[in-house]
Amino acid sequence: MGNDSVSGPREPPVRGIESRHGAIVVVLAGELDLYNAGEIRAALAEAIASSPRRVVIDLAEVEFVDSTALGVLVEARSQLGPDGFRLAAPQLGTRRALQVSGLDRHLPVHDTVDAALEG
Repeated sequence: MGNDSVSGPREPPVRGIESRHGAIVVVLAGELDLYNAGEIRAALAEAIASSPRRVVIDLAEVEFVDSTALGVLVEARSQLGPDGFRLAAPQLGTRRALQVSGLDRHLPVHDTVDAALEG
């Protein structure tokens, strides 16, 4: 059996979307990759369509993120502008992926959702 997560049932990557103080918080979890990037893209498109003041992506429960999923985040940010899109609470692995790819310089990263909602 092993831990091949692709063979077993996978949890959906989008765990929740909530409106807070004129912003939309999108909660992602598990492994974000090529196989579920479409679901993530659809959820972000839906969030953006409601014209929020800001979209915050809660990454606290994300265990892995690949280049395809990172591309989806960059795409969303390009639609919202520099202050309209923020990442929150990435775990060490996710933070490292953002740093290695150089995306941490383009995607604002905050330690908590509350910090990302402020300002």
